[in-house]
Amino acid sequence: MEFRYLGNSGLKISEITYGNWLTHGSQVENEQAHACVKASLEAGITTFDTADVYANTKAETVLGEALKGERRESLEIFTKVFGPIGPKGHNDLGLSRKHIMEAAHGSLSRLQTDYIDLYQAHRYDYETPLEETMQAFADLVRAGKVLYVGVSEWTADQLRDGAALAKELGFQLISNQPQYSMLWRVIEGEVVPASKELGISQVVWSPIAQGVLTGKYVPGQELPEGSRATDDKGGANMIARWMKDDVLERVQQLKPIADEAGLSMAALAIAWVLQNDNVATAIIGASRPEQVFDNVAAAGVTLEPALLAKIDDVLGDAVVSDPAKTLESSPKTREV
Repeated sequence: MEFRYLGNSGLKISEITYGNWLTHGSQVENEQAHACVKASLEAGITTFDTADVYANTKAETVLGEALKGERRESLEIFTKVFGPIGPKGHNDLGLSRKHIMEAAHGSLSRLQTDYIDLYQAHRYDYETPLEETMQAFADLVRAGKVLYVGVSEWTADQLRDGAALAKELGFQLISNQPQYSMLWRVIEGEVVPASKELGISQVVWSPIAQGVLTGKYVPGQELPEGSRATDDKGGANMIARWMKDDVLERVQQLKPIADEAGLSMAALAIAWVLQNDNVATAIIGASRPEQVFDNVAAAGVTLEPALLAKIDDVLGDAVVSDPAKTLESSPKTREV
């Protein structure tokens, strides 16, 4: 495992992060989830990402139990706040001071820790003044309950506004967590350049495009049993945009490129996002320990320019790169 600094800070994190979105407390039984966390630790992963909204707080509970007994100082635990949790009442979501404070204390309890290494605004909240949100984060930092602050799926302008307020309040934004993969490159045009100016790193999710870039979905063939594409709890909806024959056929053509690199297709996809020098870490998910060991093979890999060019040629216009797509990530109004 190799390590990278997170933003303009002294915090080092593993360049592969284990995340439990759509798995812990939902798709994967607790025993299997614990096995995946153990495999991550064995593979050298020290950074773990979750969110209170995952499985309506259950994912945090499972991760807290799985990490119990590990040396806390040797771990970097990330979580997020924004989405509706609990009974999903009118103040059970968003980035108001009330919800941030209540959510932070809930996360600390479920994760069985005294502090959160990186607390992230899971989306941008259009209904709460940004000043209120950033003040709440500042107070959590000063109280020692949060060490660093990040965001997720914010636009370049939102990052600039948030970073300016953070600076006024005596802390800094050091990370953004966007979707990023060979197929989904919308951050490259605006978010990455702004982040470099501001001292913000990317903590990227879905580097294998919800499993599509593993090559397991073959045009004209039955969907693999138990795969993300067959999950009626949300996974199938997330992967639907890639389940088109043209995209799947192009992905199949990546197999010889992965072979040339000496990597599985999943590891190739993860190594690809890590070639971006603004990416601090790639978040992987797993339902089986062997998936973890396969994915961490991407750590420390350098892909030559000629190989990267081959990937671009194969994927062609299947790649989504419109920067405006980031603006669509955050809801313009709260759900309740």
